[in-house]
Amino acid sequence: MNLFKYARLSAILFSAITIIGCSNDDDAPEEENEVEVFTDVTLIFTNTTDASDIVRASAKDPDGTGIQELQVLDDITLATDTEYTLTFEILNALNPEDVADIGDEILEEDNEHQFFFSFEEGTFTSPTGNGNIDTASDPVNYNDTDENGNPVGLSTTWTTPGAASTAGVFTAKLQHQPDVKTSTTGANDGDTDFMMTFVLNIQ
Repeated sequence: MNLFKYARLSAILFSAITIIGCSNDDDAPEEENEVEVFTDVTLIFTNTTDASDIVRASAKDPDGTGIQELQVLDDITLATDTEYTLTFEILNALNPEDVADIGDEILEEDNEHQFFFSFEEGTFTSPTGNGNIDTASDPVNYNDTDENGNPVGLSTTWTTPGAASTAGVFTAKLQHQPDVKTSTTGANDGDTDFMMTFVLNIQ
């Protein structure tokens, strides 16, 4: 009889421990990926031989993650036969009293992000071609790399030709590639944070 009671008590205790363990697992919060919010993105082309010569072109999304997309506000007009460094100002300004610099977050997570670009053949003397949105291995002059030596694109270099051209296009696309990014991943790998197409004039 004592043996029977002992066995029964052991079974009850085992069941209770199992239920508590499952309950603790169920109560554990699920890990969530933080969503980056972009409301203001500005492309900044700086003449490499004259730092006072700066061309800005902006896009704005006033509702952040809402139904509106980034709306391009400006054309890009660059001088002929000039080398520029392209950088970005990327902000979350949903709360004007607490504007967040998302560029800093991208820099901190550079092994998860890469900018890709497209433009028309002959738009630049360097890089040549039409950009790397269609083919990741096509040339773009990246000035920065992540901890694995893969390009990021927060800083790039562009050289315009001697001849003027008008009404071209320039597209910048930021891909978010956590656990995906390698030396060969392209503009369709991961998720698109934003993609903007500007009218580009060289004169």
